[in-house]
Amino acid sequence: MLRGRVRGAKPILLLAHIDVVEANRSDWIRDPFKLTEEAGWYYGRGVSDDKAMAAIFTDSLIRYRREGLRPRRDIKLALTCGEETSDIFNSVECLLKTRPQVLDAAFALNEGALGELDQNGTPVVLEVQAGEKVYQDYSLDASDPGGHSARPTKNNPIVRLSAALARLGAYNFPVSLTKTTRAYFEAEAWLMPPDIAADMRSVLKDPPDEAAVERLWAINPSWNATLRTTCVVTQISGGHAVNALPQSAHANVNCRALPGLALADVQNELVRVLADPDITVAPSGEAGIQVPIPPLTPKIMDPIRQVAAAMWPGVAIVPIMWTGGTDGRYLNAKDVPTYGLSGLFHDAEGPHHHGLNERIRVKSLLDGRRFLYEVVKLYANDLGNFSAPRY
Repeated sequence: MLRGRVRGAKPILLLAHIDVVEANRSDWIRDPFKLTEEAGWYYGRGVSDDKAMAAIFTDSLIRYRREGLRPRRDIKLALTCGEETSDIFNSVECLLKTRPQVLDAAFALNEGALGELDQNGTPVVLEVQAGEKVYQDYSLDASDPGGHSARPTKNNPIVRLSAALARLGAYNFPVSLTKTTRAYFEAEAWLMPPDIAADMRSVLKDPPDEAAVERLWAINPSWNATLRTTCVVTQISGGHAVNALPQSAHANVNCRALPGLALADVQNELVRVLADPDITVAPSGEAGIQVPIPPLTPKIMDPIRQVAAAMWPGVAIVPIMWTGGTDGRYLNAKDVPTYGLSGLFHDAEGPHHHGLNERIRVKSLLDGRRFLYEVVKLYANDLGNFSAPRY
């Protein structure tokens, strides 16, 4: 922590997780657990998710202290674990339960937003994340007494579950826009080629143009995920012997619900779409958390605009809803508004989060270092109300 001058002023919290997802060395071109610099990129598991921000925040506090900076507010840094395995243990959740004062803040800066480069490597979009989808897994189970495989019946659990999952795979939840996602597509439409821009404006209509949604989905799956709740089967298992009728079949369905949609309604919709009363549907793993969307007030946005204009003149600042999940859900639920902001720009191929050969551009890392260093200073010297009326 770097102490501020004004007693009683709530601090700014800088949050980054230092745990990473697993990586199989034999699948990677380079050692996933050794930082490799090659052709202007850093490669390694976690370089983008989320060790880049952890390193930047740590470096910034060291620089502030060496420079003798005395901000008006405290600046707190929390490097946490368990973000990638929150159903087992999550340190943010644990701290909020056992030592909530440690993470109390006027607001927090977190992962959950990137930046977009054009084909020439020029920054064109700087994202600011406010709100995220709600993560919830569901267990689907079908059962039967089974028997000898030479005497098949019409109640094979694997067949029934497969048919139900095919119905789910063909189903789309309805398009539903929040203020954040509407603002996102309005801003993106100005930056896209005419045909894509037209489709983006078509999905903003009431009712949205479903054909336009399909075309956008084919170009970028994240656009579809931004527009609607998604539920997708991620694991299946069943049967106990090659020469026996299966006694059970199981599937995990992973849902990412839009903010404001009750998870009970998601479960009821799954039951309806599966259309098999003998398949049980039950939540599994960590219970999803519905949290308020933090407001993008001028106090939040103005420092971003100021520093971005100096570093990347003409860059579009675009609000986004994160379609994945972050530790921000725990903080938002405890009235600590949490925003995704990084200043880390990527090309169309992206950073390969959770995939093979995760990477970050060296220049992007250095630019993000400069950006967050300057923005955090501006926030820490402002004693205004960061949660004033919505931006």
